Amino acid sequence: MKKILLLASEAVPFIKTGGLADVVGSLPKYVDKRYFDCRVMIPKYLCIKEGLLSRMEYVTNFHMNYLGEDRYVGIFKAEVDGITYYLIDNEYYFAGWSPYGDWLWDLQKFCFFEKAALNALPVIGFRPDLIHCHDWQTGLVPVYLKDAYAGGEFYRGIKTVFTIHNLKFQGVWDVKTVQALSELSPYYFTPDKLEAYKNGNMLKGGLVYADAITTVSETYAEEIKTPFFGEALDGLLRARSGSLRGIVNGIDYNEFNPETDELIEARYNARDFRKEKKKNKIALQRQLGLPVDEGKFVLGIVSRLTDQKGFDLIQCVMDDICQDNIQLVVLGTGEERFENMFRHYDWKYHDKVSAQIYYSDPLAHRIYAGCDAYLMPSLFEPCGLSQLIALRYGTVPIVRETGGLKDTVEPYNEYESTGTGFSFANYNAHEMLASIRYAEHIYYDKKREWNKIIDRGMAKDYSWKTSAAKYQELYDWLIG
Repeated sequence: MKKILLLASEAVPFIKTGGLADVVGSLPKYVDKRYFDCRVMIPKYLCIKEGLLSRMEYVTNFHMNYLGEDRYVGIFKAEVDGITYYLIDNEYYFAGWSPYGDWLWDLQKFCFFEKAALNALPVIGFRPDLIHCHDWQTGLVPVYLKDAYAGGEFYRGIKTVFTIHNLKFQGVWDVKTVQALSELSPYYFTPDKLEAYKNGNMLKGGLVYADAITTVSETYAEEIKTPFFGEALDGLLRARSGSLRGIVNGIDYNEFNPETDELIEARYNARDFRKEKKKNKIALQRQLGLPVDEGKFVLGIVSRLTDQKGFDLIQCVMDDICQDNIQLVVLGTGEERFENMFRHYDWKYHDKVSAQIYYSDPLAHRIYAGCDAYLMPSLFEPCGLSQLIALRYGTVPIVRETGGLKDTVEPYNEYESTGTGFSFANYNAHEMLASIRYAEHIYYDKKREWNKIIDRGMAKDYSWKTSAAKYQELYDWLIG
């Protein structure tokens, strides 16, 4: 039995701010339990919901020297869906309303967490063959295993995988500060190690010292080797390209299942969506106060409203979109200018645009089930989960060809009758508009073709089962 520890700053069901938590919470459930003992370790934040806090049992505690002080480290444990979660407790570091906040404090908090996690392993009697580290918050673990922990019998031979979920966030501060907080010697702060452009960079530690690097789609693995997507680390990623691979995230097919989803009006599957799916559209139109018309082309967006997600493109052609025979449904929060833009168009074209500037999980499910198409024109998208959910719900994605969007949405080809969605290549508002209008044309004028696109999309398997098999292959290869 090979032992794997997933180490991260967040994991569902305990704490979630983005896709990272979904990956860390879902992957262990789908790894083959006959061959792998896969466990998870995260911080025990005070902002974890009370119902989940009460499910944890206290295991033990110890004290650890950090920054010259003797610091308490509590260990709690919880079993969820057959997976063992360990939570590292220290209220001085993990209090607050959110897992992240002040950058400098976050650097100290996660340096403490990484050391506490490694020190906790012998205490709980779990020696992993491999530690799977996620994002900059665990970037120093591969470094520590080659440094302070290298001499210990317990830690010798532990392999590491480092996964980049979004290269934009790197854990960067001046060298002096990062050196002090990490308690690493000056040896590590040179341009070939943790120093990057005169700063200390915690994510770079994972990229330099991990035995293997993964990111969350094959296309993003290629993109980050280029200056545009590489966030100033493209040279290092090119140098380590032999150890870098892309594995697309999956989605939880139990949570996102139109056949059993309690949050939607009418349940349906790949056989009966032609009859049942439109009931969800009517219910959505009623709920949002849009004119009820089951034949109308309804376009959905569920997203953080930021530049990265392509909302400046939408802003350029919003009036053009609103001239078409469509309805647009938007759910999400983000940058004020985009929130206000959608509020404005909701007011200006109230019978065509519904802007819900907040977040609601039940409404998100209803949008995935009730819309005909789903728009995702991202500037960059390491993986993206929304397009996978849309495919699962028979809602046709319209995406830009970048990162995981390119890997998971096959563009429609009307001559060969292939494809699962619509896409455009350049980051250009009118190219996006042309894709939306092409989708409208197929929807209104070639309904049988439109239904075949849905058939092909719903037949795709983007469950965690597929992704987990690829991670297992990597674990096997590293552990030997």
